[in-house]
Amino acid sequence: MSVRAHAITSSIIPHWDRELLFEILNNIHDVVLVIDSETTIVYANEAYARILGVPVAKVLGRRLDTIETTSAKIIKVLHTGQPSTGQDYVKSLNIHVIGNSFPLFNDKEVIGAVSIFKNITEVVELNSELQRTKGVADYLKEQLEQWEHLPLSFKEYVGQNSRLKETLVLAAKVARTDSTVLILGESGVGKEVLARAVHNSSRRKDKPLIKVNCAAIPEELIESELFGYEDGAFTGAKKGGKLGKFELAHCGTIFLDEIGDMSITMQAKLLRVLQEKEFERVGGTKTIKVNIRVIAATNRDLLSMIEKGTFRRDLYYRLNIVPLKLTPLRERKDDLIALSNTFLDQFSRELGHQLTLSPQVIRFFQEYDWPGNIRELQNVLEHASIVASGMSIELHHLPAHLIPASDERANSREKPFDVKEVVSRVEKELIVSALAAYNNNRSKAMTALGISRRAFYDKLRRYGIDED
Repeated sequence: MSVRAHAITSSIIPHWDRELLFEILNNIHDVVLVIDSETTIVYANEAYARILGVPVAKVLGRRLDTIETTSAKIIKVLHTGQPSTGQDYVKSLNIHVIGNSFPLFNDKEVIGAVSIFKNITEVVELNSELQRTKGVADYLKEQLEQWEHLPLSFKEYVGQNSRLKETLVLAAKVARTDSTVLILGESGVGKEVLARAVHNSSRRKDKPLIKVNCAAIPEELIESELFGYEDGAFTGAKKGGKLGKFELAHCGTIFLDEIGDMSITMQAKLLRVLQEKEFERVGGTKTIKVNIRVIAATNRDLLSMIEKGTFRRDLYYRLNIVPLKLTPLRERKDDLIALSNTFLDQFSRELGHQLTLSPQVIRFFQEYDWPGNIRELQNVLEHASIVASGMSIELHHLPAHLIPASDERANSREKPFDVKEVVSRVEKELIVSALAAYNNNRSKAMTALGISRRAFYDKLRRYGIDED
């Protein structure tokens, strides 16, 4: 095709020396595009075909406003008569370009416009990848800083309970796939621990695991947290926009904790993302595709919520491909001692001496229902480890809200109606609580109790508290 074929006769391009003019334009590395007052493409140079991958003959004579929306910069320049410089997105070709556009005048009448630009899609994608990498790094750094102040958590599941084993065997199988996982269980049973185990055993283990606590994010912010937002999307938005958790999890895993607390509106938006694997940032128009593995968790009864209309049935079936149900601690008492010893070993290393449970504490642990599950056990043992002055953890070292229950259980089989026994038990509880409240400062404790020094120390010896 000759260079002359690259233009349609128009008043915009003069007739003198066209051959020379086209020769110059075709040797420019950047794309040169010319439209008339009706947005008809009257000229495109060789770079157009080379860079955009579209033969020039296919676009000559076509109206640009039928190919691109009126958001294209050259069309805005035509309508406003004002030049424009900067970045643009060519939606029909899914590419990013940068350059400048300016109007063409005949006297004061705008008779067309010219756009000179280059394709920067690779640069934009590289920058996006760098942003994602930086975002993941910032997220992980933030998580590490938070984890330093969180209660102790174990890295692996401890125990031999048969129901737990069945769940872990199934979890190990599904970890090798990219199937969506729904973890069910009461608060404190270790749903996040299982999510990490699934991710760390998957082919995505070297990619990020991004956690989203759906219950902790305000309703008005959760969409921007999940999908990110563009610059100026709303008042108070971070300059330059922000990546959402789904973009941070690209090629990795996103863990949607407390999914049952998500509003019905957000459930609909989440369903679309799970089905299409694409979304748009808040305030944006560009479709962003992601490759992610989804793990969701809840302590709610989702089937009951479906019947009440507070959880979408279609979302439930999208999430419930492989359900993993974790057994509460009260139903796996056979693992209590192993779990306790795991926590105590850690606390012992921190305190510098070995800690053990007294027989009375072991008996109480076996009888207690543990409504807070493993998290409650961990917190109880951490409290007792700090309070205990010796190597053995006794009943009165447990948190105050458990002490009455523990002593009642310990004494219920002996003399439940013996006044002296009851008074002694209450008296001991008050002394232990006062010592705990005043960090074992005996002077302040006896003052708070309103008893003399001599009486205070007599009671310590009588109840064996001074030996603890």
